[in-house]
Amino acid sequence: MPLVTIDLIKDVFTADQKQDMIKQVTDTMVGIEGETLRGVTWVRINEVEQGDWGIGGQCLTASDVHALAAGKAA
Repeated sequence: MPLVTIDLIKDVFTADQKQDMIKQVTDTMVGIEGETLRGVTWVRINEVEQGDWGIGGQCLTASDVHALAAGKAA
């Protein structure tokens, strides 16, 4: 039984986007493992508080991630 864990910064993705992630990751795993494992493929989303996640020594917030996604420097 596969368990896929996705770590995200809180308030970056909407509930609909997270549901889509779960569906698409499940579909990807089923594509690898076979349809019989769909019912036992677990996808878990962990949301980390803003500022509790960093890269390059800098803490990131949701607004930083949105700026990066828009092609702007965080």
